[in-house]
Amino acid sequence: MKKQLSHALTGLFGGLLSISLLHAQSPSVPPAEPTPQERAAQHQEFINQIESFGWTRTGSAQIGSMAKVAIPQGWRFTSGSGTQEMLKLYGNIPGGEELGMLTTEGEGPWVIFEFNETGYVKDDEKNDLKADELLKIHQEGQEAANERRKEMGLRALHVLGWAVPPRFNDQTKNLEWALRVGSEGGGESINYNTRLLGRSGVMEVGLVCGPKELQTLLPRYQSIMAAFQYLPGNTYAEYRQGDKLSKYGLTALVAGGAAVAAGKFGLFAKLGVFFAKLGKGAILLVIGIGAAIKSVFTKLFGRKAI
Repeated sequence: MKKQLSHALTGLFGGLLSISLLHAQSPSVPPAEPTPQERAAQHQEFINQIESFGWTRTGSAQIGSMAKVAIPQGWRFTSGSGTQEMLKLYGNIPGGEELGMLTTEGEGPWVIFEFNETGYVKDDEKNDLKADELLKIHQEGQEAANERRKEMGLRALHVLGWAVPPRFNDQTKNLEWALRVGSEGGGESINYNTRLLGRSGVMEVGLVCGPKELQTLLPRYQSIMAAFQYLPGNTYAEYRQGDKLSKYGLTALVAGGAAVAAGKFGLFAKLGVFFAKLGKGAILLVIGIGAAIKSVFTKLFGRKAI
């Protein structure tokens, strides 16, 4: 992962690394403060790298072979490969099953799609979702996942509590919940999760944003979910006797990120996407991408990256 992360940042910081090494060889010379023009150029190069992942900005986007979603005005969509590159660029660990991402221009919120072909999930646990127990599972799972993040040079993440406890919409067959996730650097994000039940499995959707953005974004996010459509033959209502049945229910869907695959949770902790402005006109810096990169930032800009 360290190697992948290094490749992801090479285009942006390749030229800057040599500068930091020069300063390291001459400790008596303080690192030069980048000019506003240099900061703007660095930021533009970062944006250009994001643009290279390929985006669709109008109409609808197909999510794998299972579904499609309308692209709201002012938003854009990239495929699974583009989504994985975005995750790596911002210091996250791709799970390899990402099918696409919706986001706004610039450094906006993320809506990420994956499909889990578990089979048809029965909804008989819809009135028995034990929030306290599920929160504990997520917290324990994230602490286990932090061991993997540490090995990869990433900051530890901690589940702070529910932003929205688990709830099931019986009309739309959508399961949703939201977790507050914090980092060692003091940042906090909201991981808002939706599970859209289908005939052969579950579309896993994650909205990742800051706490202050949540209430503003929720109406738009809910409209995106309302416009989501399984392709014919894949809807929950099309289940037929003899179709594959899931081995677990709604409770396991909520706990799955922690209990089933602890190393995968934290994938959407967009703490690696939140930025800190280093003064007026400063380049926006990535949070939580490892001690080595943080050290480079400190040498380059003469102040601490969070």
